[in-house]
Amino acid sequence: MKTTEKHNERIANMKFFSVWPHYVNKIEKKGRTLEELYQVIEWLTGFTEKDIQQIIDEKITFKEFFDRATLHPNAHLIKGVICGYRIEEIDNELTKKARYLDKVIDELARGRKVEKILRK
Repeated sequence: MKTTEKHNERIANMKFFSVWPHYVNKIEKKGRTLEELYQVIEWLTGFTEKDIQQIIDEKITFKEFFDRATLHPNAHLIKGVICGYRIEEIDNELTKKARYLDKVIDELARGRKVEKILRK
């Protein structure tokens, strides 16, 4: 699926720290823990809890976030629809990575077992 240039640019320039509270609220509202959130983010990106705090403090963009990340080799196994887009059809790599992150957090919030989210 073609994502628009404007849409891709908006994601690239979005600040991670501004989205972080929404991730936390989403999973805590559904009874999941910060530990689990850190676990799925670390699996996907390689970032530890300490790394994430530094990223928040630095107020970096999603482009910088994913430039620094080491995406898990099994990230390509993340499939499905998130934010109205089928992940496997997204043509912009940065947007696809951002949707991978959205999808694993969504799966956590929906009660999926962490082992399944980590594509083991």
